Amino acid sequence: MSDAALLAIALLLCVISFGWLALAMDAHWRQVWSSEPPGRTTARWLRILGWMGLAASLALCLRVDHASMASLVWVMNLASAALIVAMVLAWTPRWLRLLVPGRRCS
Repeated sequence: MSDAALLAIALLLCVISFGWLALAMDAHWRQVWSSEPPGRTTARWLRILGWMGLAASLALCLRVDHASMASLVWVMNLASAALIVAMVLAWTPRWLRLLVPGRRCS
């Protein structure tokens, strides 16, 4: 797979991971689902998935470049993904429903 594709996947993983981490928070869960906050187990799994996704994103960046460049690219991916998730939460929070496929829309 090309380096550009791996870096694009790394960015996508960062966006998805930050979405999961945001949904683990009560306020953002209510914003997306208009319901009670997630249970402790659901929130814990969302956090675990979020952190694992960020680690996988770092691993992809490290596969493409040497450590100093990969860490820079990863930090830039983190900043971009955080901005994307913040804008989605501000304008169309229902889009984050795609990240919890087993949950029914209410």
